[in-house]
Amino acid sequence: MSPTNPRDTALITGASSGIGATYADRLARHGHDLVLVARDKARLEALAERLAREYEVKVDVLPADLTSTQDRARVEQRLRADVSIGMLINNAGMAGGGPLATADADLLEQMIQLNVVAPTRLTGAILPRLLARGHGSVINIASVLALAPEMFGGSYSATKAYLLNYTLALHKEASAQGVRVQAVLPGITRTEIWARSGGDINTLPAHMVMEVDEMVDAAMAGFLQGEVVTIPSLPDTADWDAYNAARLKLGPNLSRNRAADRYKSDIAEDA
Repeated sequence: MSPTNPRDTALITGASSGIGATYADRLARHGHDLVLVARDKARLEALAERLAREYEVKVDVLPADLTSTQDRARVEQRLRADVSIGMLINNAGMAGGGPLATADADLLEQMIQLNVVAPTRLTGAILPRLLARGHGSVINIASVLALAPEMFGGSYSATKAYLLNYTLALHKEASAQGVRVQAVLPGITRTEIWARSGGDINTLPAHMVMEVDEMVDAAMAGFLQGEVVTIPSLPDTADWDAYNAARLKLGPNLSRNRAADRYKSDIAEDA
C-alpha cells in the first residue's frame, strides 16, 4: 500500500543513510520515483543506483548541505518547480550541543539551521503548489524529546518541539485543502546520528533502542492510519490522546483580561 498518490515523487532529506535511506527503500518498493538529498554524493549515488535497479523507479540525486543558504536554495527551487514532487520528508537533522551553559554557539546555530530552518523553508517551498492542486503530503521527523526536554540536551529537544508544533499548525491550516501532514516522534533509533554527535548507542539499555527498519515501517503505518502525530514506540495511543486533550483544555484560559488570583494576593497585602 502506498502512503501517497502513486504518481507522486518523494523528496527525502538526509537520505544517504538511516531513517532517510529506509524511507527511500520503502517508497521505491511502492513504485515512487525519488529525489534524494544529503551531503554525501557518493553514498546517495550508490543508494540511487540500487533502488533504481531493484524497483525500476527513477531516482535523482541532489547533493546539498542544508545548512548552506546556497545549497538549500537549490532544493527549494526543485520543490517549487518539479510538479511531479508531491511528498516531502524532512528527515535531515543533527543532535548534540551538550549542556546549555557550555554549548558551542556556532554548533547550536548549525543545528537550528538544519533541524528548524531547513524543514521550514523546504515546506514553504512546496506547500503553495500542494495546496493549489489539492493533495500531497509533508512528513517531519521530530523526536520523543519534543515531549521530554529534561531527558537530553535542551537545544536539540527544542528544535524537535518546534517541528512538532509546526506540524500541528500546518495540519490545521492545510488538511482541509487535501494536504496530509505527519510528525514522527521516534525514540532512540539505531542510526549514525549517535556517532556523529559523539555518543555510543551501545551503552544504552537494549530495550530502549529501536532498529531503523521497524521505526520507519511503524511511521508509515501511522501515516496510513491517518495519524498526525506518530510515536512508534508508544504502546497505547490513548496516552497521546490524553496528553493532547490536557494541552487543549488549557486553551480557554491561556489568554484572559486579568491575571489569575494567585498572583494578586501578595501584592494586595503589600499595598
